[in-house]
Amino acid sequence: MNPANIIPSPVSMLDFWAILPEAFLTLSACILLIADLFIPRERKSATHWLSILVLVITAVLVWRNGQDPTLYGNAFSGLFVRDGVATLAKFFILISSALVLVYAKPHLEMRGLMQGEYYLLILFSVLGMMLMASSGSMLTIYLGLELLALCSYALVAMDRDNKLSSEAGMKYFVLGAMASGLLLYGMSMVYGATGELELSGIRGAINSNMQHPNLVLFGLVFIVIGIAFKFGAAPFHMWVPDVYQGAPTSVAMFIGSAPKIAAFAMAYRLLDSALGNASHHWSDMLSVLAVLSLVLGNLIAVAQTNFKRMLAYSTVSHVGFLLLGLIGGGVDGFAAALFYSVTYALTAAASFGVIVLMSRSGFEAENIEDFSGLNERNGWYAFLVLLIMASLAGVPMFVGFLAKLEVLKAAVQGGSLWLALIAGVCAVIGAFYYLRVIKVVYFDEPKTKEVLVAPDDVVFRTVLGLNALALVALGLFGGPLISWCQRAVAGI
Repeated sequence: MNPANIIPSPVSMLDFWAILPEAFLTLSACILLIADLFIPRERKSATHWLSILVLVITAVLVWRNGQDPTLYGNAFSGLFVRDGVATLAKFFILISSALVLVYAKPHLEMRGLMQGEYYLLILFSVLGMMLMASSGSMLTIYLGLELLALCSYALVAMDRDNKLSSEAGMKYFVLGAMASGLLLYGMSMVYGATGELELSGIRGAINSNMQHPNLVLFGLVFIVIGIAFKFGAAPFHMWVPDVYQGAPTSVAMFIGSAPKIAAFAMAYRLLDSALGNASHHWSDMLSVLAVLSLVLGNLIAVAQTNFKRMLAYSTVSHVGFLLLGLIGGGVDGFAAALFYSVTYALTAAASFGVIVLMSRSGFEAENIEDFSGLNERNGWYAFLVLLIMASLAGVPMFVGFLAKLEVLKAAVQGGSLWLALIAGVCAVIGAFYYLRVIKVVYFDEPKTKEVLVAPDDVVFRTVLGLNALALVALGLFGGPLISWCQRAVAGI
């Protein structure tokens, strides 16, 4: 065992400065936890706006820290890492989480769920994701993962009067606990073989002549299973459709967006930073997961009539595309996967925002047929649905197409041409169910002639419109974001 794992290095002010965003978020969440007790139920919008303000300020702190290269490197004896990937991942985790809170407000008010607990659980979930993004040790990865997971379980089941929500929360808890146990078991095997908890130390130990190399491979299998579950990759996707359908829309949109960036960060830290020298082993495992996710996700999504379950199975297929970037490896592969996770998080938030836009008191637009004839009832709403579905389908000019193109290029460059061909065929299949939604919106007869009235929340309407338009802007001018991802992975 490395003595450095036993005797910690002295903590410097640079260490504390490196965790300033996380410290601010933690302190703010704790203060808000106490302050919310004194805010009357009818004035819970104060908690809403304060939570968004906390996320925005934290994003600014992350951005400012990212501009200071002197803060890059390890902190707290290697437990915490500050680099370009951490900065980019945390910045977009915070931005996508803030978008979710903006979109959630009308839904929470409509369902009577406007409670401080929702916002506090979101803030602590974001803290867990930030820890995952900056983890330099298996200890901090697991700490961040469990903080995110425990908050997510409570969020899914927060609508206690809804049997479907309670059932989804229980399924998520049981399966999530099992996946966390498998991941922890895999980590313990790697630790037993290498004597290291720090990720860079594990990589160094694998480079040397270990006495138990098979023990590392044994642990690697369980680590990949844990990563696959957190991504929602097939065949470990069974929780995704039930959670998306059973959870309140305001919770499902959160689970379907920012955690995908955190899952990429966890995979990047474990597979590249720690187990990069065993890439020929884990890339084969990821190839199987990618094929299963692409095929099963797209084929099952075609048969769905519930809009949220369709989005759930489409998420499985998108995870298959994201895995292509990880399989490609290298700077281009990981950068493509990072770009895909960021753009998908922004798109997924907008897709659930459309459900909130269409919903009203006593009615939630969960079925595809609820969008029938939307163009006749509200042309602007129909246009937003068109933009979002086209991006998810990967139509050229939209950011979804650019993201798919980047991961396909990475797969081909990594020598996985056969995977790229399978992904291309599955993308065509996936376009069917997205275009079906567009067809329902523009060509089907409306179920009612009632004119849709826009929600009173001006901020919600404005942000959703800008989010949908950004999917086009990033598709046309996404080069700077791709370059940022490449510089972050390359450590430039």
